[in-house]
Amino acid sequence: MSNGLKRRDGFPGERLINIPLKILRDAKDRKPILFNTYITQIGYFPQASHHYRERRNGCEDNILIYCIRGKGHYILDKKRYEVNAGQYVIIPATDRYIRYWADTESPWTIYWIHFTGDQIGEFNRSLNLTTTKGPIPIPFNDTGIEVWQKIFSILSVSFRMESLCNANFCLQHLISTFLYPQHEDKEKEIPVENSIQQAIDIMKSNLHLKLSLEEIAVKVNLSTSYFATFFKKRQGISPIDYFINMKMQRACELLRDQNNKVREVASDIGYEDPYYFSRIFKNVVGLSPAQYRKDIQ
Repeated sequence: MSNGLKRRDGFPGERLINIPLKILRDAKDRKPILFNTYITQIGYFPQASHHYRERRNGCEDNILIYCIRGKGHYILDKKRYEVNAGQYVIIPATDRYIRYWADTESPWTIYWIHFTGDQIGEFNRSLNLTTTKGPIPIPFNDTGIEVWQKIFSILSVSFRMESLCNANFCLQHLISTFLYPQHEDKEKEIPVENSIQQAIDIMKSNLHLKLSLEEIAVKVNLSTSYFATFFKKRQGISPIDYFINMKMQRACELLRDQNNKVREVASDIGYEDPYYFSRIFKNVVGLSPAQYRKDIQ
């Protein structure tokens, strides 16, 4: 992976919150008992191509990463691990070298959260969270994702004391859904899970077309409302937003070839109007196609 393609964030469809350190310090000073363990960052990276982080001096936070699709890799203290879909890892706070990145061929989709505290070392020892534990398989953690979404929603509104406390109380629940998963019967959900994967495959094979929510739902034999609800619950975004993100990722790939004109790129992913395509691209990626092409040169 060349240095120009390594990205900390900025992925189409991502969700990301960093709580300013000053706000956290002030909150801890005011009510230290409520901040024994607290959140510092939270994010969701869908199909995070070229995601890469290197922490030469480790990290003061615990880093929980839950991979729901694709795969990634990390190195911790010279040992390399692979994180696959359906696995999570909690990298404990450490001063040892850490590096993690998305797989080139099948980049991961991950929910993640950073948390720490003055007694984070004792916290980790009590839960046997060690640097050698490695990725852990888990049944699909829909409860964990629901709690993650609640935390994100709380912190999206404000960083006031009550919001921070509410989010930190939810943090304990979130951690418990991974460390002590409920062994529920998932057999009834298997057909629907297969339908979600089928829908994603349909999107991937038809990036050059316009597909409506209704058309995709029909192709996977689900009602439109049920398909939309279940898809968003599993993937974190609506089916159409997911499809648009896939189109924009393909557009990014095409724009790296300087011979491809913007109108040709737009046509290749199903947009007849290049100006409309440019607006959608900027809304998702944060740059116009021309700016993106210039930025990666």
